[in-house]
Amino acid sequence: MIELRDQAIELYLRSVYGDDARLLKAGDIGSLDAQGMKGFGYGKPLLVRFETGGEVREAVFSIMKGDRYGHQFYWDRAAILMSQYETSGRMECHARPLGLGYVNVSDALVPVLDPKEFFIVSEKLEGYDYFRDLERIRERGLRDADVDMAREFARWLAEVHSVKLDDPSLYARRIRNLLGASECILGLVDEAFPRNYAFFGDEQFKALEKRLVDWRWKLKRYAHRLSAVHGDFHPWNVLVTEDGRFSVLDRSRGEWGEPGGDLACMAINYLLWSMYGHDGLAGPFETLYRAYFEEYLVRTGDTEVLEVLAPFCVFRGLVIASPEWYPDHPDSVRRRLFNFVSNVIEDEIFDWEHVNKYLE
Repeated sequence: MIELRDQAIELYLRSVYGDDARLLKAGDIGSLDAQGMKGFGYGKPLLVRFETGGEVREAVFSIMKGDRYGHQFYWDRAAILMSQYETSGRMECHARPLGLGYVNVSDALVPVLDPKEFFIVSEKLEGYDYFRDLERIRERGLRDADVDMAREFARWLAEVHSVKLDDPSLYARRIRNLLGASECILGLVDEAFPRNYAFFGDEQFKALEKRLVDWRWKLKRYAHRLSAVHGDFHPWNVLVTEDGRFSVLDRSRGEWGEPGGDLACMAINYLLWSMYGHDGLAGPFETLYRAYFEEYLVRTGDTEVLEVLAPFCVFRGLVIASPEWYPDHPDSVRRRLFNFVSNVIEDEIFDWEHVNKYLE
């Protein structure tokens, strides 16, 4: 609930129009009878009359109401309001935008003036990218500390995923995003591969998409699994230190989702690095993969995750199979990755202990 007082509105007007700006009245559209601001927090437009530079003007203040149609979070709603601010002034007959801003935790109105791009500032963490350890393991072999790190990843994920949320609509949204978002499966199909790609043709992609619809409907039964997640837990988003600690970066796909997404994201990279020296999962990377999976399953007791893992494996498989993101794969590696994508989707329960069968 947002409650804004006249003082907050007037401070906003002064920050935008100058110190001489003065609030005259605020109320419903069609009526400026004094009524307070309680309705503003529910997406109800507010008509404001104010004076600036000796001129009396009127403006409508609006925010969006959250709903289950992709607007659950304030950043969802912010994206739409930013779009309206940027584009509505270019349309003939459309109401002109007069301002863009946000309401902070103190219910103050803070203007965003003439935005061009947004940025975030984060703390500097110590460590180096985890993929460098994977390169070192491929070249020089495995250390005991490497196995400990894989288990520590699993323990950390188990703790993260232990936080649950009862919100079936949000779980359904996450599955829709997995399939249909521009940076997920369908976006990769359209943009990360050339048409009639030699390793996986258009008809194969079309068949894959159709099969994923079946999985979307299957996963509707698993909304109880909605959990806190990282969303992009791969070796380029993990920093490790020489003394065996790690930290993570870029939690950018949302706070809630299916735990299997995180589990698959790191696991498939052990498979990828292994294929650079073997026909499949073998050697030191098999040791890491098994330590990681075993630790996760023991810590969580979540064998149900194996029932939902396939489409997340498809997503991550397409990422690492893409010639745009990974242009230097040997042909043999790329072919096996596409075999993996095609085969894993046909298995109703992911057979993590015999993952090589999906490469054939």
